Amino acid sequence: MINFIINAIKIIFLLGFLIFIHEGGHFCVAKLCKVKVKEFAIRIWKSNLAKTRKRNQIHY
Repeated sequence: MINFIINAIKIIFLLGFLIFIHEGGHFCVAKLCKVKVKEFAIRIWKSNLAKTRKRNQIHY
C-alpha cells in the first residue's frame, strides 16, 4: 500500500513538472513573438504562487 502512495505522489509531481515545462514553452514563444503576456502563474486552488514584477505589474 505504501508503494502505491509513493508512486502516486511521484506521478503527480512528474505531471506537474511536465505541465510547468509545457506552459513555460508557451510563455517563451509568446515573448519571442512580442506578444504581451499579462500573467504566467502556477495556480493551486485559490492560492497563487506567482510573483509580480513591480515595474509593469505582470505576474510570473
